[in-house]
Amino acid sequence: MTSDQNFIEIGRRTIQIEKDAIEALLPRIGEDFSQACRLMLECRGRIVVVGMGKSGHIARKISATLASTGTPAFYVHPGEASHGDMGMITADDVVLAISNSGETAEVVTLLPLFKRMGAAVISMTGKSLSTLAQAAEVNLNTGVDKEACPLDLAPTSSTTTQLVMGDALAIALLEARGFTAEDFAFSHPGGALGRRLLLKVQDVMHEGNRIPMVKKGTRLGEALLEMTRKGLGMTSIIDDNNVVIGIFTDGDLRRALDHGVDPHNTTIDDVMTIKCTTITPEILAAEALKIMDDRKINALICVDENRHAVGAINMHDLLKAGVV
Repeated sequence: MTSDQNFIEIGRRTIQIEKDAIEALLPRIGEDFSQACRLMLECRGRIVVVGMGKSGHIARKISATLASTGTPAFYVHPGEASHGDMGMITADDVVLAISNSGETAEVVTLLPLFKRMGAAVISMTGKSLSTLAQAAEVNLNTGVDKEACPLDLAPTSSTTTQLVMGDALAIALLEARGFTAEDFAFSHPGGALGRRLLLKVQDVMHEGNRIPMVKKGTRLGEALLEMTRKGLGMTSIIDDNNVVIGIFTDGDLRRALDHGVDPHNTTIDDVMTIKCTTITPEILAAEALKIMDDRKINALICVDENRHAVGAINMHDLLKAGVV
């Protein structure tokens, strides 16, 4: 029976073997890698990634990584390509074919077709003299001395090096294209980064009669009722021309009560914060969050060019929108 210590030793041994395999890739990143990057960067179509079995799973991941980092790419199953899916590939595409042996029948069968249509082929193999490596315009060597599998059979170290090489290609292309965080967000609109970089204040702010607002001269007690009705923990204060001249928050209320202020006999003018921080609806919600963090405040009034209140937003709104 395997002991707990044996499990730990096996796990560590596996990681060490795969770590060694990755380190062996470093001296192989040279002219072949640069040529592969150049072919992919200059591709007028898309990067078509193919692979069978475990290499096929890696191929799917590499194609997804490329596509999400600015290099249009998709995966084609070699078996399906032989039964109609070759129609998805054009002469303007670049094929990235992955096979550790370089002799995978389903992949090798497609090579004459790629050549006939004029699509450039980049191979990722563990054997530089294999059929696939020899037929490709450029071969990326992802060979390993041994698999982490003790039988040296199950693809483990070899699929790890394939995955790492794919990431190296994707990141090299990302930097060459000048791919930005905002570009990434457009590829991931449903993710946290997409929300942070694409969402604007106007998309989440409270508008119209949902904006907490009182006129100057209003008694503090009435202002508190407005804050309670609108539920944002603050109210804006406007003058006779509807220009925002101040803000009053829950924090201001606590400070006022600490000083013995009578809510029934005090006007909002005496306790409001004048020259308050405001924002415009067009800024990113992430910018509003930074302003709140920097100023140590929990709510903001949104104004137009005439400092008329057009919206209001608080930290809870940003939390709900997934910006925080």
